[in-house]
Amino acid sequence: MEFIVPVILILIVLFILVKNIRIVQQAKAYVIEFLGAYKTTWNVGLHIKIPFVERVAKIVSLKEQVADFPPQPVITKDNVTMQIDTVVYFQITDPKLYTYGIEQPMVAIENLSATTLRNIIGDLELDQCLTSRDIINSKMRTILDEATDPWGIKVNRVELKNILPPKEIQNAMEKQMKAERERREAILRAEGEKRAAILEAEGEKESAILRADAKKQQQILEAEGEAEAILKVQHATAEGIKLINEANPAEAVVRLKALEAFAAAANGRATKIIIPSEIQGLAGVAAGLLETLKVPESQDKQ
Repeated sequence: MEFIVPVILILIVLFILVKNIRIVQQAKAYVIEFLGAYKTTWNVGLHIKIPFVERVAKIVSLKEQVADFPPQPVITKDNVTMQIDTVVYFQITDPKLYTYGIEQPMVAIENLSATTLRNIIGDLELDQCLTSRDIINSKMRTILDEATDPWGIKVNRVELKNILPPKEIQNAMEKQMKAERERREAILRAEGEKRAAILEAEGEKESAILRADAKKQQQILEAEGEAEAILKVQHATAEGIKLINEANPAEAVVRLKALEAFAAAANGRATKIIIPSEIQGLAGVAAGLLETLKVPESQDKQ
């Protein structure tokens, strides 16, 4: 019995120690109070809490968090009521301020974002609200970040998720967008037809150029053929004259060749032939030759 009481006391002490051992995980922070007052903030690692006098007042996440708030009715400068819902990305940078700075910080951020949004939209007209999202986001982030700084909260980004104007304005916008799409489609179609016409004209132009080049090449080849033929005829004529000169023909032979040329010309279809005096003389010579040849034949008959 004497050993049972100490063993029980030791077990109770060990149990209390084990129950007061805390392991703080990554991206977490523990706010510790000592006798009801803030004492310290535990970060990542192993910690031992003093039993009965210390307690974990709050476990805070240091990760970036997202708060998606429902749509809020806002009125523009030109008296158009819209529904806008916002998304706020924030991060707790000071666990102590977050724990003791404000009660229900998420409710405070929601109300603050709604108030800020109404103030910004109230200075803008409908068209500016629809086309200036980045400016509105930047203004809201700056204002919210400054307002939540005493709460240990840093606002990283603010996004306008949806902007919903009244139904009649939505219908008018849809009609305008439809007309704009039809106008762009007509412009694209006209540009396509123009481009096709230009390509067709360019094709016809190239075809005409090719045809002209082909005809030009044909004419050049024909002219070159004719020139070559004429050159060959002239070359042959020159060769004939050269051979004749080298042969040194008798005058009677030359005149006889001239008579043969005249006879060939006379065989044509000409109705009139003018005989040069030289040819007439040559004809007399030829007739004399024929008479000379006939004399022996008559003598042979006798």
